[in-house]
Amino acid sequence: MATAANFFDSIENVMKGLLGQNYIAGRKTAATIFLSGRLGKPLLIEGPAGVGKTGLAGALAGALKTDLIRLQCYPGLDESKIIYEWNYQKQLLHIQMFGSEIDIFSPEYLLERPLLRAFKSPKPVVLLVDEIDKSEEELESFLLEALSEFQVSIPELGTFRAEHAPYVVITSNSTRELSDALRRRCLYLYLGYPDAGLEEAIINLKVPGISRHLARIVVQLVQRIRGMKLKKAPSITETIDWARTLLLLGMDEISDKLVRESLNVLLKYEDDIKKVEQSLDQLIPTVKPEEPPKVVRDVKPRNDLEDGLARFNF
Repeated sequence: MATAANFFDSIENVMKGLLGQNYIAGRKTAATIFLSGRLGKPLLIEGPAGVGKTGLAGALAGALKTDLIRLQCYPGLDESKIIYEWNYQKQLLHIQMFGSEIDIFSPEYLLERPLLRAFKSPKPVVLLVDEIDKSEEELESFLLEALSEFQVSIPELGTFRAEHAPYVVITSNSTRELSDALRRRCLYLYLGYPDAGLEEAIINLKVPGISRHLARIVVQLVQRIRGMKLKKAPSITETIDWARTLLLLGMDEISDKLVRESLNVLLKYEDDIKKVEQSLDQLIPTVKPEEPPKVVRDVKPRNDLEDGLARFNF
């Protein structure tokens, strides 16, 4: 089994480490993560919402047995909010008590924000810059500079250089075009909707107790729905939620009535729901239950992780 110490030793160790965190990564994804770690370059992940970009950062932190520090981007976010802020209430209380402003700009009154926390961490952490496309280009430029030197400056206290360079993961839903400068400095990974085989493996892993038969039907229906022109195609997260819903309802088959009653778990726009309902006759697959597997004797037993890799090695 891959450990934090040898996670970046090989592509196979990356796959095993992520699988140990219940995250299935194909070889191309694992290879990009491996190279990013060995080259010390930030990893830029683009793709639709809900395909596992943020989850990958969390799985990385778990596999590396370190902390995940998340910088959530949004319109209006500026550099002061991602590095530090002063604890104004504590500063004001100091002035009221001592009648002096001496030392109110000392580390005692500093509120560390994600970037500074990542740089000051006593161990390497995973720094997730989530949905960078929601921030302004000015912030993107500032992050480029900070992450190239792994240092930030606070006028009252000086420069803080990272003791340990964080493993940086940057995600984007492609709501705006990112700069060429950012792309040049990162290794690029695109996570799209998975093919049927991978999505079925994910459902079997993420929804304990679901039968392979139901998982296959769910995935086939979702894959067909994604082929339609919708405002928002169902993500992997929504596929998992729908599979859990069916399991909670005690179902092992899908019917027209059942799909209509639970489509709001899978789809988030009324127009999309109506469009899918109109085509259900063509969308609902017919899958025969699998025959029970034959018992094979005298085979060396494998642990759960090895078995998982054998089943999900895409």
